[in-house]
Amino acid sequence: MTIAPSFRWNPQRPSPMPYDRYRPFHDRVNVPVGDRSWPSARIERAPLWVPVDLRDGNQALAEPMDTSRKRRLFDLLVATGFKEIEVGYPSASRTDFDFVRHLAAGGAVPDDVTPVVFTPARRELIDRTFDAIEGLPRAVVHLYIATSPVWREVVLGRDRGELWGTVRAAAEHMARRAGDAPGVRFQFSPETFNLTEPDFVLELCDGLTELWDASPDRPVTHNLPATVEIATPNVYADQIEYAHRNLSRRESVILSVHPHNDRGTGVACAELAVLAGAQRVEGCLFGNGERTGNVDLVTLALNLFAQGVDPMVDFGDIDAVRETVEHCNRLPVHPRHPYAGDLVHTAFSGTHQDAISKGFEEHARRAAESGVSEAAAPWSVPYLPIDPADVGRSYEAVIRVNSQSGKGGTAYLLRVHHGLDLPPRLRPDFSRVVQEATDASGREAAPKKLYELFRETYVVEGPLEPGAYPDPAAVVDALARSGHTVDVLELVEDGTAAYAECRVDGVTVWGAAQGPAASVPAVLSAVNRGLR
Repeated sequence: MTIAPSFRWNPQRPSPMPYDRYRPFHDRVNVPVGDRSWPSARIERAPLWVPVDLRDGNQALAEPMDTSRKRRLFDLLVATGFKEIEVGYPSASRTDFDFVRHLAAGGAVPDDVTPVVFTPARRELIDRTFDAIEGLPRAVVHLYIATSPVWREVVLGRDRGELWGTVRAAAEHMARRAGDAPGVRFQFSPETFNLTEPDFVLELCDGLTELWDASPDRPVTHNLPATVEIATPNVYADQIEYAHRNLSRRESVILSVHPHNDRGTGVACAELAVLAGAQRVEGCLFGNGERTGNVDLVTLALNLFAQGVDPMVDFGDIDAVRETVEHCNRLPVHPRHPYAGDLVHTAFSGTHQDAISKGFEEHARRAAESGVSEAAAPWSVPYLPIDPADVGRSYEAVIRVNSQSGKGGTAYLLRVHHGLDLPPRLRPDFSRVVQEATDASGREAAPKKLYELFRETYVVEGPLEPGAYPDPAAVVDALARSGHTVDVLELVEDGTAAYAECRVDGVTVWGAAQGPAASVPAVLSAVNRGLR
């Protein structure tokens, strides 16, 4: 189906950009499409997550990690719960080789964690890779070669038969080097898979499944990368489903995906690929990687978490994870990054703040009614897909006040930080005060500043002293005798503070006072404001 704009309602006009230089995906690769099953599938368990931060992510850094930074990141990945970790490209640099040797010789790899090492299809580089993993009880050796027509023709200068010969020779040498070691498994990536003819992908993968004699007890991993995104995520899902249905000895194959993010849809590609039959996902924490990055494993895992599916990794202290990754990569995580950014749980808008504040109140009420803690009660709060506390965030940053904020946000912050529960009728009045201040400054108002504004505005001293009046009626009577008309329209006292709305000589004003018996001082504050 072709979707074109209707110019009767869409005034956009042709762009001067040379879009005709580029070809749509269907002119570049044939994607067999049968009866799709992935659109109706559901993700009900996490795939095997495989972080490639120490290899793919590292090679994208302006300042690649040294052994110390790599070790800190490796330890984080282990502590988070990842069980298969790509640890390096030992034949690419001395640093990578030394790090793999550091892991092999230092006993740093737990018994349930399998390191993965990456190698091109060249005999001497395969040898270097096997030298690096000597002494590791378990390892996956990951063989890759680019397979798409443009790579075969422009970069490698080989046709399909010659490329298969290169891959076969490399795979045979890997098998000889591994020998009978039970702890070594194999992985193959047809780099640029998403631009490679599907029948050629099957020819290569099936040939290696047979050559390596894969079995359910010793499966081969076939990793199908979207090396450079070329199409909408549904196309990648179709490609993965075709492989899932047609790979030989399927029970002996772990079907893996490795999406990049060139079109900004890496997360969607990964999720749809899992719906289409992928069992394993390679990516990086917070999406580091070449160009626009690898798919983000944090977002993928917490997307499952937000759907009530166990992510099988622990991001319960997301700020500590982020701090370590930022230190090791020497790259910041964007403040709007899903789940982990400084501002992702923050609302400045007044309507958002009001909804969140009411959501928190309702959540607390439901938890109390059901007899469970708020931390254990089912979560359903507007604008917050997960409870920030579940990833180690406090509620302090959820609502922040600036010139866009409204009465709900200011009232929420005063209640949470200073114990002042403003009456509903007072909130719009104080919101106007706050908006004038933030408009003038152009900055947000922290809870301390809100408290100062509240005190300056509503706790007003004047000629009338509280001690002279036993109750609010006495204030009204005294002022009537001096020629001033005072009506107390609303008086709210909660043991922490009192709030009084009064009409003073025809002008309606609010006053407040703090303390356990504050009704008279609150009325006097309102009167002093009115008289002033």
